[in-house]
Amino acid sequence: MKFKIPESVLVVIHNPALEVLLLRRADVQGEYWQSVTGSRKALDEPLAHTAAREVREETGFDADAPGFDLRDWGLTNEFDIYPHWRARYAPGVTRNIEHVYGLRVPRGAVAQLNPREHSACVWLPWREAADRCFSPSNAEACLLLPRFAAGVTA
Repeated sequence: MKFKIPESVLVVIHNPALEVLLLRRADVQGEYWQSVTGSRKALDEPLAHTAAREVREETGFDADAPGFDLRDWGLTNEFDIYPHWRARYAPGVTRNIEHVYGLRVPRGAVAQLNPREHSACVWLPWREAADRCFSPSNAEACLLLPRFAAGVTA
């Protein structure tokens, strides 16, 4: 079994109206809503490539397409990996480092979900999106959206 690398990206996908795309996880019972997340495939994979790859895999969006704008927000979170997902990592790995990105997409963009990963999606105003996220770091990133969408950095 190949273990996941405990370094990941969180990509807050939003449109110019600051509506956030949330995805419902398909691998967990209940309402686990989140932005795009995913781990590096290799230690030398640039994080921007990880972000663009995960966006493409989970939503079908091409982060390099005209009208799309992927930005590194320069934020890093470190947190405990949820116990029910620790088996995906090497024995003894309990912490993950997450790098936060934002992806502005044109209003009306339609996600094409990977059904193995997500069972539904919804566009919500940024405050409502923050309230719906199960992950505290994802909720915080949604709350920071107006600041980063205006071009202000950390």
